[in-house]
Amino acid sequence: MALIPEAEVATVFRRLADAMPGRTLDAKGPKGQPDAFRSCISCMLSAQSLDRNTAAAARALFALAATPEAMLRRDDAAIADAIRPCGLYNMKTRNIRAFCAALLDRHSGTVPDTRAGLMALPGIGRKCADIVLSFTFGRAVIAVDTHVHRVCNRIGLTDAKTADRTAAELEERAPDWAMQDGHFWLIQFGKRICRARSPLCERCPVVNHCLWYEASRAH
Repeated sequence: MALIPEAEVATVFRRLADAMPGRTLDAKGPKGQPDAFRSCISCMLSAQSLDRNTAAAARALFALAATPEAMLRRDDAAIADAIRPCGLYNMKTRNIRAFCAALLDRHSGTVPDTRAGLMALPGIGRKCADIVLSFTFGRAVIAVDTHVHRVCNRIGLTDAKTADRTAAELEERAPDWAMQDGHFWLIQFGKRICRARSPLCERCPVVNHCLWYEASRAH
């Protein structure tokens, strides 16, 4: 897949903005968490986990401990048992403990509000960092999940093999005005219309700009 022309990128975002609800009043931090610490932990729990399982794991974990200090007072078995619903609980337990220790050691327990600062902490990758920056700190960044990654590379907004590379390309190509709410438009579009299987091209507001659709018609 290639890239759509630079001149068409803003048009695609305008059409998505017109067609999708965007950021809603009830949009909260990752998985509805009230602060940056719990947002980071919840993002870590969400890896390869269904939303409902992540939510169950987060509720159980934060009932045990809701600060890095309290988390480190719990042993591995207690943390792992709490987060069992989200899977990979042994690895995630190690990441949580390493994250909490580093957060206290390097930042006195305060979550940094920069991408570089977040990604320097154990267990925090580009996706998680951008989600926390967008939802918790209100920064104008497009966080890339599986839906956003699929949609952007299917249309031709980006041409990237990984979600991290998609995020980097969006930062370069998306207009500044689209960065604040672009995540919402893209993820809503990916769930409602540009689905992984059987995309609803007949209802697509950007079908005339989509390289995937153009290629499919040629075959």
